[in-house]
Amino acid sequence: MTSTYNFKTTQSQLKKPVLKQGYTGKAVTELQELLKHWRCYFGKVDGIFGPQTTAAVNCFDYWMFLAEDGIVDENTWQCLYKGAPVDMPLLQKRSQGELVEKIQERLLWSGFFQFEITGYFGTVTENAIKDLQQHTGLVADGIVGDRTWFELSKIREYGC
Repeated sequence: MTSTYNFKTTQSQLKKPVLKQGYTGKAVTELQELLKHWRCYFGKVDGIFGPQTTAAVNCFDYWMFLAEDGIVDENTWQCLYKGAPVDMPLLQKRSQGELVEKIQERLLWSGFFQFEITGYFGTVTENAIKDLQQHTGLVADGIVGDRTWFELSKIREYGC
């Protein structure tokens, strides 16, 4: 997706306030515009951080592998400008945990993974990542780095 936003802006350059439900003002208007751009917010851009904006933030955070807490912090702002996950760990064979479960879930939705979600990054998950990488024009090394996180964030079972 093309955007007018400068995705090369770094976190230290953003200097955006932490936002949550109940806040109002220009920063909330900017947030709503960014959420609308990424097709997570469909309400009125009114500068009021209400329940609809909270739901959109949670949905966006879900797609970016962030905590779904309704709070717009530095990482959420970064992702909103970049359109991709930020500060994600490198995952590869023998990794395990919640992020591996989330990766397996996305791979399942995309059809690259047809097995039980275990949270363990074994050979099956590695091969599924390689298939995704090959399909998206990346080097098929089976390692989840920045570009692979980006491709995983684009896999959506349903819209926001």
